Amino acid sequence: MSTPVIDRTAPTEHPVLDVLADRWSPRAYDSETPIDEAKLSSALEAARWSPSANNSQPWRFIVARRGTELHRGIHSALMGFNQAWAGNAAALIVAVAETTNEEGAPISHAVYDLGQSVAHLSVQAHHDGLVVHQMSGFDPAAISELTDLGERFTPITVIALGELGDAGELPEALQERESAPRVRRPIDETLLANA
Repeated sequence: MSTPVIDRTAPTEHPVLDVLADRWSPRAYDSETPIDEAKLSSALEAARWSPSANNSQPWRFIVARRGTELHRGIHSALMGFNQAWAGNAAALIVAVAETTNEEGAPISHAVYDLGQSVAHLSVQAHHDGLVVHQMSGFDPAAISELTDLGERFTPITVIALGELGDAGELPEALQERESAPRVRRPIDETLLANA
C-alpha cells in the first residue's frame, strides 16, 4: 500500500528560499530508478564551488552507485536502522574531510568547510528533484579501510542520494518518522547573543 506524499515544507519563522524550506531528509528511496548522472554531476559541481578558507577545498567525496561493490561496502558500514533503508538509495556518497595537509599540519577548518560543501550539494540536489539524507551512524574505520583512505582524510558523513520512494515500504517506526512534524529550536533560543 502506497503512503501518500505529505507537505514537508518547513514552518519557518521568517521567509526563506523555497528550496531551503522544502528540503528535508527522507528515508524512503526509490529502489529501482538509477541515479540521474546529470543531476549527480550538478550536485557535485555545487559542492565543488562552495566557499572554503583560503580556497583550500579540504573536502573529498566517494561516490558509490547502487548495484556496485562499493555501494554494498558502504552500506555494510552503516550502523543501526540506517541499514534498514539506505541501501535503496541510488547513490551513497561518503563526505571526507582533509584534516591535515601534505606536510602533516592540521587543517582546523576542514570539517566546517566540508559541511558547507555538503550543504551546497544538498540544496542543488533538492532543487533538481533528488532527495538527500545525511547519516552520522556509520563506521569510519570500515569506510577508510574499504576505500584505502590515507591518514590525512577522515570520513565525516554518509549521504544517501536518489529519487523519493514510497514511505509505506519502510519499517513501521521509520514510516512514523517520515510523516512526523518538522521542528526546529526557535531562533531566539539559538542565538547566544543578538545585540
